Amino acid sequence: MTPKVLAMADTRTPALRSFWVLVTGLALLIAQALAAHAQTRPVTFADLADQVSPAVVNITTSQTVATNTGPMPQVPEGSPFEDFFRDFMDRNQDGAPRPRRSQALGSGFVISPDGYIVTNNHVIEGADEILIEFFSGEELEAEVVGTDPNTDLALLKVEAEDLPFVPWGESEDMRVGDWVMAMGNPLGQGFSVSAGIVSARGRALSGTYDDYIQTDAAINRGNSGGPLFNMDGEVIGVNTAILSPTGGSIGIGFAMSSRVATNVIDQLQRFGETRRGWLGVRIQDVTEDLAEGLELTEARGALVTDVPDGPSKDAGIEAGDVIVEFNDREIEDTRQLVNEVANSAIGEDVPVAVVRDGDRVVLSVTLGRREEAQNAVPASAPADEPIERELLGVTVSTITDELRAELGLPDGSDGLVVTEVAEDSEAFEKGLRTGDVITEAGQQQVASVADLEERIEAARDAGRRSLLLLVRRGGDPRFVALSLEDS
Repeated sequence: MTPKVLAMADTRTPALRSFWVLVTGLALLIAQALAAHAQTRPVTFADLADQVSPAVVNITTSQTVATNTGPMPQVPEGSPFEDFFRDFMDRNQDGAPRPRRSQALGSGFVISPDGYIVTNNHVIEGADEILIEFFSGEELEAEVVGTDPNTDLALLKVEAEDLPFVPWGESEDMRVGDWVMAMGNPLGQGFSVSAGIVSARGRALSGTYDDYIQTDAAINRGNSGGPLFNMDGEVIGVNTAILSPTGGSIGIGFAMSSRVATNVIDQLQRFGETRRGWLGVRIQDVTEDLAEGLELTEARGALVTDVPDGPSKDAGIEAGDVIVEFNDREIEDTRQLVNEVANSAIGEDVPVAVVRDGDRVVLSVTLGRREEAQNAVPASAPADEPIERELLGVTVSTITDELRAELGLPDGSDGLVVTEVAEDSEAFEKGLRTGDVITEAGQQQVASVADLEERIEAARDAGRRSLLLLVRRGGDPRFVALSLEDS
């Protein structure tokens, strides 16, 4: 019996061993996965700080400003201070402005071994002298290569060789929640590191070309112009602004994305100025009611409100077209289109897809240069006889010389002028006001009340629920869709 039992025991051993090997292997894989996940949360930023610190700089600027001594203090006659103030006033009796030196502090970072340095425009604007302090303690004077107030970026140059520098990273690859590290000279305290996460992307503050990364990494005065790093030591943003009721960091900081900054800095380095693409159209976002009025399946794209002389007019783009694609990239709104055009090379032939009367049309536009654009819109011929009528919640009249003078309209204004808007009307709610000029209805020109009435009836006969109006105020056009159901 014993040999049989031993034989049975021997046959089971390999199976048990295989089982335990499998369990051990699974445990090892789980442990490795957990370790890899833990590595996404850095234990320390020390290695990253050591890696990039030599390329981060403090910037001190100074400029001469004139000050006026202003009125002199008065002292009672016989005062023991009378002689002192008399001598003081005699030395300053001319009252001429006296120059003084004003200083400001900021941050920056080196992007090339031969001494190109990126910072904010507001850090160096108006400066007579710019002093760069490196992490090593060395100081060098810098010259301005070029600035771009539109994105608050500036490029400086110091005479040096083999400087430590940092590369640009892809801000488009950053996700909300990714770790970032900021460096700079907060409140003049010298080189300082703060860390946080990407709180949001694609933020706009007040500029046309804004594309800010929002972060909760501490950014304070003096951090302006400093770099925002990803975990690979690449610059994915230029620290620019904070939102704060106190003037100090409350965890809402903004860094201009590298997507915008790299293009601007490249142009400043090559030309000393920006050379943005120019499409040559005035545009507005497509709202739900505008989409219905334009017979679009979805509310996206950029609605063309006006086409002055320029690249788009030469290419055949028309007012009322909806730009849905630019250079093979789908367009969601006007902000995206502005940025796409600005980042395109001037003189480049770009395909632009528009929706016109329900059909998709692709045109080729040769981009001009935004900085050289002339925005004057040609005027049209004046209307004829004055007729006034209330339609769609507004009272409209053909334009007369008297109305032009009364409302301050430019010579040659054509269309129907709004003389009154009912405050309980949809038109008032959507922003129409006295003095606005309606130049198109249903994407056709109107020069008389009869024209507008015809457009209204035609839209109703076609089963449309709203009528699209092109309205101008102070020369600026925009589209407004008014409901036909209750008119």
